[in-house]
Amino acid sequence: MHLLGRSNAPNGCIVPASGVGVPDAGAGAAAGPRASVAGTVSPGPGAPPRGTMLTMATEGATRTGQQPPTAGRGHHFVRSDLVLLTGAAASVGLAAVTRYAVGGDVVAFVCSAAAVALLASVVGRSVEQLGDRFGPGATGVLQSALGNLPELFIAIFALKAGLVAVVQAALIGSILANLLLVLGLCFVVGGLRHGTQPLGSERARGITVMLLLSVTAMVIPSLAHFVHTPAAEHEKALSIIASVFLLALFVLTLPASIKKNRTPLSEEPGTGEHEAPRWALPVAVGLLAAAAVLAAFVSDWFVYALQPAMQSLGVSEAFAGLVVVAIAGNAIENVVGIQLAAKNQSEYAFAVVINSPLQIALVLAPLLVILSSVLGFASLTLVFSPMLVVAVAIAVLVSAFITFDGKSNWIEGAAMIAVYGIIAAAFWWG
Repeated sequence: MHLLGRSNAPNGCIVPASGVGVPDAGAGAAAGPRASVAGTVSPGPGAPPRGTMLTMATEGATRTGQQPPTAGRGHHFVRSDLVLLTGAAASVGLAAVTRYAVGGDVVAFVCSAAAVALLASVVGRSVEQLGDRFGPGATGVLQSALGNLPELFIAIFALKAGLVAVVQAALIGSILANLLLVLGLCFVVGGLRHGTQPLGSERARGITVMLLLSVTAMVIPSLAHFVHTPAAEHEKALSIIASVFLLALFVLTLPASIKKNRTPLSEEPGTGEHEAPRWALPVAVGLLAAAAVLAAFVSDWFVYALQPAMQSLGVSEAFAGLVVVAIAGNAIENVVGIQLAAKNQSEYAFAVVINSPLQIALVLAPLLVILSSVLGFASLTLVFSPMLVVAVAIAVLVSAFITFDGKSNWIEGAAMIAVYGIIAAAFWWG
């Protein structure tokens, strides 16, 4: 049985889609398309067979006046892509000029912040182009890993300068910002546009439980210090031991996190309408990595300008570390998560946002504890102030209760943003 295709012939004539039995207009023509008697185009040597998805899509696009699909297309940039990439490159250059050449403290601070935001948008666009290739779990892990690079660079330079309190506040602030502020904004934006959104019940419960356990392990040295146990006199050794266990736990759980979901993205609930990727996989991953690395350097310029800008604006170190540095370091997750939620890709948004605090507890904080000892910087321990411990406990419990049912709505998101605002206000005075 032959596939039939409707041609442009008069009276709606039907011709075989395979082109069998249709005489050629030019038997001795060179390689290339040949016109059939019915007005259709039959393939020449080397062209895809008639009746395939590519040829039928090409013929349909030709009839409707659209651009036909091209086999192997993977480097197609639309105008918005070019504008975004150009703006990001220009903002990085401007931030570099204000850092090393001219510009006041506040101007350098604003320029570097704008550069981080645009680079975050580049990362978001790259994640979109990954499409079905990795699945929600692996995409979230990759996004969070690259998104935490600015925080890693910020913390290393801050420890080198002896700013231990700023690093501790930034680590807790990053968890708070992702769990309450960013996730709350995702719920508000997605809920107002699309109503109640699914988060993937099994995935949501697994990640939430893992986050609760990892944050609990991270703050145990603080609890030992508060209750004056004998371990309180060995907080550095206890912090290193806890860090080793947390890193080992991350390695053990990584395969399950990056395991690709076998269900196609287009068939999953909460993933919205998904367009085919325009960029080839190496292009998307390359731009993703390049933007994340540039964001790390720009974040360093941001922190360099932050200290004098804090003095000019009268902002306390505790508030700067907990709120300003944390939000700047997580700008990638902030932008990407909200964009995905707005497009009704709620499972992807949840995976991207929730994986960041999980990796901070399992990887970033333990790694910084070990690096501070190995590199000879100011010693960083996992002993946080009582207010920081209480704040992170509230954030984890609130997010766990809200997301455990695998659904989200805008009212829950608004409540999470309100809790974050109250906690941030408590640190305004130091």
